[in-house]
Amino acid sequence: MGQSKEERVHDVFETIYEKYDSMNSIISFNLHKSWRKETMRQMNVPQGASALDLCCGTADWTLSLAEAAGSEGHVKGLDFSANMLKIGRQKVNQSGWKTIELVEGNAMGCLLIPTVFDFVTIGFGLRNVPDYQQTMQEMHRVLKPGGMAVCLETSQPERKAVEGIYSLYFKYVMPRLGKYLAGRFDEYSWLQESTMNFPNKSALAVMFKQAGFKTVTVHSFSMGAAAAHFARKQLD
Repeated sequence: MGQSKEERVHDVFETIYEKYDSMNSIISFNLHKSWRKETMRQMNVPQGASALDLCCGTADWTLSLAEAAGSEGHVKGLDFSANMLKIGRQKVNQSGWKTIELVEGNAMGCLLIPTVFDFVTIGFGLRNVPDYQQTMQEMHRVLKPGGMAVCLETSQPERKAVEGIYSLYFKYVMPRLGKYLAGRFDEYSWLQESTMNFPNKSALAVMFKQAGFKTVTVHSFSMGAAAAHFARKQLD
């Protein structure tokens, strides 16, 4: 019997954790950092805010949220890979931020008290969950009324010429980079597969609405190679 998506994803990230950060920079041409920086600018996280970072991995976005929220804020990072969290905890300890809590758990069932967070984020993780809609519903559930969910994720370029290059890169180049630079062909084949099967930005916006969010705005990056979705929960 084959692995479920959840089991396969878990095995991937438990395996690639040591080189995950460096490979991310290579695969995205270091653009993922500028995409996250611009997304944070648009979020405009105030001092004292509370935030939940789902699929936090090695905690890069978690740390950015903590820096924005300051010493009066509180940020929780959640991931189901113990090995990814191990790297994240090293970064958090080195940063000195005491406002961050990293916990092992599943984004599809956070088991957190509802209406606690001002922001809930998921960066390059939604494509890896077995059920996108259930995860969005969890994001909606844990937000305070008026809170914002933000998803930064790979997307599908709209221009045909760009789409062709994008597809060739993810299908053929990225797995080989994984093989020769990280010694992990199969794991990086999965990452390209999850990227190419992920809904485009318009379909994802509709799904956020279906999950209960009142308004959804979208910002594209790098000719559509990635997109940030900003989904606002309705005020009571």
